[in-house]
Amino acid sequence: MKYRNEFDSIGKIKVPGDKYWGASTERSNKYFNIGDFLVRPIVIHSIAIIKKAAAIVNAKNKSLEPKISRAIVRASDEVIKGKLNSHFPLKVWHTGSGTQTNMNVNEVISNRAIEMMGGKLGSKKPVHPNDHVNKSQSTNDVFPTAMHIAIAMKTREKLLPSLKMLEKELEKKTKEFSKIVKVGRTHLQDATPITLGQEFSGYRAQLKKCINRIENALQEIYYLAQGGTAVGTGLNTKKNFDKKIVKEISKITKIPFKPAVNKF
Repeated sequence: MKYRNEFDSIGKIKVPGDKYWGASTERSNKYFNIGDFLVRPIVIHSIAIIKKAAAIVNAKNKSLEPKISRAIVRASDEVIKGKLNSHFPLKVWHTGSGTQTNMNVNEVISNRAIEMMGGKLGSKKPVHPNDHVNKSQSTNDVFPTAMHIAIAMKTREKLLPSLKMLEKELEKKTKEFSKIVKVGRTHLQDATPITLGQEFSGYRAQLKKCINRIENALQEIYYLAQGGTAVGTGLNTKKNFDKKIVKEISKITKIPFKPAVNKF
């Protein structure tokens, strides 16, 4: 395998030549090679949604050159679509607040954007993983935001539709079995009569309540930490950056996210 040299504040490290990740990812992959369970693609894709939204807002705020913003958006789209899944090797077990995973996404988007712009992989020019891809962000607001985005997407796209389908089927069975009488059982013994339809109505009622609880819980999941940066103050962002980036994230996902009221 061919390697290239990448650099960070610690120094030089060799990275596989056919991968888009950089020095931070390589160090984490080496020193925290624990178990086989990788960070799930849905989390990676959610972080890329944040990177895309940040690049759009930073360009609108004139904090980022339009050509760099466009390259970040294009590279982020490839991550979001799952085209670059093989470039995210990190395990779920690592230090801190998810910094290595955030940097993994920053580095992959940076190097892919550099490639798109005709630059040299690992050069950090013209797209820097920190100064450009991670601009106006911190792992401390990116990672919890990505968790909320991932939960909201999976819940709306898969969990709730599946539960609602099951609930409808149980409703059908409640009607279909309404005239089938059986002996109810309590304490493992025959008790009093009940219809099979009544029994299934209990299953349906439990599931319906669960659906309601999940829908209510989603209202809290829609609040995002993004814009709080490192400690909740929003340091190194422009005024109303939180509102603007959450609006972009909502556009991308078609989910009604809102800025967290208290980011501390």
